[in-house]
Amino acid sequence: MLLVASCYFYMYFIPIYILILAVTIVIDYFAGILIEQNHGKRRRFYLIVSLFANIMVLAVFKYYNFFIENIETLLTAMGSTTRLPYLSILLPVGLSFHTFQAMSYTIEVYRGNQKAEKHFGIYALYVMFFPQLVAGPIERPQNVLHQFHEHKVFTYPNFIKGLKLVIWGFFMKVVVADRLAMYVNAAYNNADNHNGTTLLLATTFFSFQIYCDFAGYSSIAIGTARIMGFDLMTNFNRPYFAKTISEFWKRWHISLSTWFRDYLYLPLGGNKVSKYRWYFNLFVVFLISGIWHGANWTFVIWGALNGLYLVTAIISQTYRDRINSALGLTRNKTFFTALQILTTFILSSFAWIFFRANTVDDAFLIVQKITTSLSGDLFVKWDVFFAVFIGLTVLLLKEFRDEFLSHKLSFMKKYNLSLVFYAVIVSLILLMGVFDEGQFIYFQF
Repeated sequence: MLLVASCYFYMYFIPIYILILAVTIVIDYFAGILIEQNHGKRRRFYLIVSLFANIMVLAVFKYYNFFIENIETLLTAMGSTTRLPYLSILLPVGLSFHTFQAMSYTIEVYRGNQKAEKHFGIYALYVMFFPQLVAGPIERPQNVLHQFHEHKVFTYPNFIKGLKLVIWGFFMKVVVADRLAMYVNAAYNNADNHNGTTLLLATTFFSFQIYCDFAGYSSIAIGTARIMGFDLMTNFNRPYFAKTISEFWKRWHISLSTWFRDYLYLPLGGNKVSKYRWYFNLFVVFLISGIWHGANWTFVIWGALNGLYLVTAIISQTYRDRINSALGLTRNKTFFTALQILTTFILSSFAWIFFRANTVDDAFLIVQKITTSLSGDLFVKWDVFFAVFIGLTVLLLKEFRDEFLSHKLSFMKKYNLSLVFYAVIVSLILLMGVFDEGQFIYFQF
């Protein structure tokens, strides 16, 4: 029943694209069994077949036209007039997500950390489970495969916990993210006509927009699964409270960060190598992370920036410690922590400029205007500003609400406070929600 529901869910986008998933599911299902049954080079061969099939699907649907476009640009610069064939296809929704989830299965079977799944329907459901099929979290087989073998029954606690997560996710999406999107889209899609102050505000807004959009979806996905009795991994953990970029990436899109850590960074040697090789490993991982997000040079630069942040932080650690100590910044722990959080937010927001900009030229224009023309009128409609203020205020209250409710309050007081909180959330969704802004940002990946 879940598999049929998941197929229907995916086919709602473009029905024929279900065949792409079907082909890779069949290949990976048999690859997993053959990897487990064989030894030595044969096991490696079947793993390579599985990985190649998944990567080729990504390469054709997501990167082919990008590759052809850049080859043509290079040929033109060399004086050639050759025109190469483009593919007129739409990117399958959430392709990178379910591809990476499928790859994690065969890798874990190869490593001996997961038994090959013999039940074809259950393996297919592992890839296609509809709550997290199109935007994650990107799960590991050890966490979810066994859950599909378990008998699930409806329970009131699961329903309430899941429903709260779903409601909170919708609030983050339609009240905060989509309200912010109105302002961000107007500024970023017409950067020529906006001044540095407006673009700086739009950049700040986008930092919260993309967080609320993606974390909102993750909350809906995790909550939907919880209602049915399934547990999915946490995907966000207060990323904008991070004190360093390294910590930020341990809190943001955790399922992807840990995927790259386990399947790329550590196999490259991680930090158990020479100093310069360590820097190389970090930079390459984030460069590939940028490419994973999209076939555009803006994403490549975004990934490279984050890699550069991490490498620079490691190289400059000793010097920064000396400067902080000399200035006495570490004496006041609260102030120093706030300064670290603010600095990390500024760095991540600067990188988001390249993530959000439509083109590289737009990105550099926005950076130029922000750094050279922070003056002029600031155009913000009062209703957008009011909605953003209310939304961000509730976001902060949610953080402190969880801590407040953890204190020794009676069950009824906790229950009543929670009831009032979610009643307010539902009211805000109905009164201030934007329901025509389009899909979730990460559906395009």
